[in-house]
Amino acid sequence: MIKRYLVTAALPYANGPLHFGHLAGCYLPADCYARFLRICHKETIFISGSDEYGIAITLNAELARHSEKEHIDYYYRMHRRIFSKLGISFDHYSRTSWKGHPETVYQFFKDLQKNGYIDERVGKHLYSETEKRFLADRYVIGTCPKCFYEEARGDECPNCGGSFEAGDLLHPRSKLTNSPLTMRSSTHWYLCLDRLKKPLTKWLQQKEWKSNVIHFAENYIQDLKPRAITRDLHWGIPFPHATGKVFYVWFDAPIGYISATKEWAEKIGQPAAWENYWLDSKTSLVQFIGKDNIPFHAIIFPAMIMGQNIRYKLVDELPANEFYHLEGKKFNKSSNWFIDISDFLERYDVDQLRYTLAANAPEHHDSSFTWQDFFMRCNAELVGKYGNFVNRVLTFIQQHLSGVIPEFFYLNRGDREFIKKLEILLAEGKECFATFSLRKASQILMEMATLGNQYFDREKPWELIKNSENKERLHTVLYLCLRAIQFLALLSYPIMPGTSEKLWGLLGETISILDKGWETISKRKLTPGKRLPTPERLFKKLEMDQIKKEEATLQIIGNSEKPSNDKVTNAAVDDVKSTIEFATLDAVDLRVGEILSAERIPKTDSLLQLQVDVGFEKRTIVSGIAKFYESSALIGKKVIVVLNLAPRKIRGIESQGMLLAASDGNIVELPVCQTVKTGSRIS
Repeated sequence: MIKRYLVTAALPYANGPLHFGHLAGCYLPADCYARFLRICHKETIFISGSDEYGIAITLNAELARHSEKEHIDYYYRMHRRIFSKLGISFDHYSRTSWKGHPETVYQFFKDLQKNGYIDERVGKHLYSETEKRFLADRYVIGTCPKCFYEEARGDECPNCGGSFEAGDLLHPRSKLTNSPLTMRSSTHWYLCLDRLKKPLTKWLQQKEWKSNVIHFAENYIQDLKPRAITRDLHWGIPFPHATGKVFYVWFDAPIGYISATKEWAEKIGQPAAWENYWLDSKTSLVQFIGKDNIPFHAIIFPAMIMGQNIRYKLVDELPANEFYHLEGKKFNKSSNWFIDISDFLERYDVDQLRYTLAANAPEHHDSSFTWQDFFMRCNAELVGKYGNFVNRVLTFIQQHLSGVIPEFFYLNRGDREFIKKLEILLAEGKECFATFSLRKASQILMEMATLGNQYFDREKPWELIKNSENKERLHTVLYLCLRAIQFLALLSYPIMPGTSEKLWGLLGETISILDKGWETISKRKLTPGKRLPTPERLFKKLEMDQIKKEEATLQIIGNSEKPSNDKVTNAAVDDVKSTIEFATLDAVDLRVGEILSAERIPKTDSLLQLQVDVGFEKRTIVSGIAKFYESSALIGKKVIVVLNLAPRKIRGIESQGMLLAASDGNIVELPVCQTVKTGSRIS
């Protein structure tokens, strides 16, 4: 008998912005499930947090010339802000840099070592004579041993997709200095996963997970090998048996679920409360992840739990979605193939996005966000079906019944069939949420709205009202329509919580839908005689011109870094400025500046505060490019700076220069001088 639920969502890496793929794959499904459990009045906590160690973080911090702490703090704040805007309802969002996290990591290591699952080994590893340190993973570039691509990374090849160790690269060199690397001996500690293969296999055979998870796990477990749990790094949880080494991120990060729950318990003033979730067999542990995280959650983390001494919960359910793309192509920050979520939510309602992602969730195969699909979901479904039914019923009651909930009288056969179908759809929707089927739940939501529209059209209340003898029939029809809206509000809550709560309020309810709960609402009758508030439209209709503009902007931005031979055909030639002397132009001091940091200025749509290295000093520059560039994508770019402009205060910030940019009115693009030395003059 399940007593409580612990829901987790994969710890996002504090190394870049979130995109729709992350949301559709993991965070929205997890949030919908947690909201569903809560409205069913199940004891539930929803936990996640920021994954803040690893080589990718140290590398990008070095490239951006700021500390690892500054780097992770920036993305931690960014992720929390995005999750808040999206309505992701974490009970606690932690971070692996939390001071209490190492204690649990050390406990795991100590037990695993004591139980014979940790080996110490001396091996050859890549070393930079120039930098006087060992390098691994993303610090290393070289020639791919499989396809011979010359810019392969130390953990994978972006050309062929091959995965390998950094030492497998041909002609390895440093990412930072481009200097060649040599092999040196270094001691590392390994988790001997192969020694846990038997109990893992037995445990896995008992699981009835999605086929994609089972198949992936079964294949992975066949070739279990010892895996290094240490790296020669300064950033991370210090390894207790050797200086200059840290626990590698894959080992400490999953333990973060446990330490995050401990932090939650401390914050609510009940330090032992975490034990109810991690040490009680009556708790159901449900971990939402993306496809690429299956081996860590289905094999490696369970192996770590099995190999130590505390009886932590093993995962019960592991919903893992496939990949979610953008217009048929993988999201790619480096090539600008993504949509800025904050910018998106300034133009569109959050429930429009949540519904679209749910309706097209990559549950069994890869799927894509497309602007055309978003347009269809918003207009044909949310406005045309759902919103239309709600609006026509509530408006009719407001106009003809003074906004008062009518009584119902005799139910004919058609009425009873209508109610029965509503109840069946509600039960099916409940089952969908319980089994992580958001796509089907979204379909059922629209089926319910369609059923309501059909019933309203069939009964023709606009005709019934013409004859006073039809009063009882009219009231019965409208009462049943309100009951359908009640069901819609309930079924909508996990996917569209804001819309659900708004709709609940339009039914005259003052106690929250969450407090009422699923069972009460599904059986609760409406109160005849109660006056309803003035109806409001739930969704705004989108214009095709707007969608076409979004598509065009995406294509332009996605190709902005690529060389092009296309001719400019839309340049305005009728507004050429008057001729100037060369001396006038020569008076403008143009320099190559490297962007060190970029942060959106609060309460603005387009302004970024930049720290720019111009060679001899660092300057603060305010630039109106936030709508066209993700802040993190600007870090490390070398741009052209107008250096000798008089300082100007913008939103209380003194801007000490200006970036040169090109614009056609719809898009802004920065000229980039990546191979030119910082501080160089432009002539």
